[in-house]
Amino acid sequence: MVALREVPDVGTSASPLDDAETLAIEDEALDAYSSAVSTAAARIIPSVASLRIERRSGGWGGAGSGVAFTPDGYLVTNAHVVAGTERGTATFVDGDELAFEVVGRDPLSDLAVVRTSGGDLTAAPFGDAARLRVGQLVVAIGNPHGFAGSVTAGVVSALGRSLPTRSGANARVVDNVIQTDAALNPGNSGGALADGLGRVVGINTAVAGVGLGLAVPINTATRRIVAALMTEGRFRRAYLGIAGGPRPLPPRLARQLRQESGVEVVEVVEGGPAAQAGLRAEDLIVAVDGAPIAGVDDLHKLMVSDAIGRVVRLAVVREVRRLELELVPAELEG
Repeated sequence: MVALREVPDVGTSASPLDDAETLAIEDEALDAYSSAVSTAAARIIPSVASLRIERRSGGWGGAGSGVAFTPDGYLVTNAHVVAGTERGTATFVDGDELAFEVVGRDPLSDLAVVRTSGGDLTAAPFGDAARLRVGQLVVAIGNPHGFAGSVTAGVVSALGRSLPTRSGANARVVDNVIQTDAALNPGNSGGALADGLGRVVGINTAVAGVGLGLAVPINTATRRIVAALMTEGRFRRAYLGIAGGPRPLPPRLARQLRQESGVEVVEVVEGGPAAQAGLRAEDLIVAVDGAPIAGVDDLHKLMVSDAIGRVVRLAVVREVRRLELELVPAELEG
């Protein structure tokens, strides 16, 4: 008599023990994710306020969010959140409601600083957006549609995005903007974008589409702007008095300079610093004080307060000649 043996099911590769191990690993991964989000949220939520705007004409206007960054009452938010107002109220998740006044704003970076009437705030720790990596976990905290202390999570979708801004006739581009898929909605503007350790790495500024949010980075440049807004109420920029755009360099010149493009001067403002220095339309700016200029953004980065009133040297290509012009930037008004 032949003994029958059960043939194992070749379509099932995992034993019950393997399934248990898999579930344990999945649970551990989920716990790690949840732990990172909840830790970051717990650290930042007490520092995020719902801002209610008082109109200059009376009554209440829009709303947004702000992030406390000093214990004595200073919060950072978006310039567009407090546009057209000088005061409002900041309400925190613990129920504290404090009046605030606008200390300074800079529409060209979409950053503003306000100060509450009371101190003893929980200051959020600030990180450095320069250390972010695509795919890294980030947590957005704000007050979308008035729902205070709302938390959403996602990843850094992209880095190095650009955000066009305008103040009157002046236009700029905010560099190194963070793109995230963490859900942002109206009211999130001015709120915190934090990393997994609960450090603020960005100030949420725009919703560009479903799953596409943008945040102004917290880095060396924006820290300088925030500091200037606290102490001076504004951020000073240098002004050349030109309108320009990128232009590819001729192949031979590109090889000589080891750069592909420069900034072509399209228009020179009469009586401005560029006109006084002898710059002309169709001139091609390729360097400022020895720093290569490949596009308008490169030029803007150098036009900071340190350049105001100081002689700067422009390397310019005019027709087939290379020239060096000396120019003294003025302060950008408005």
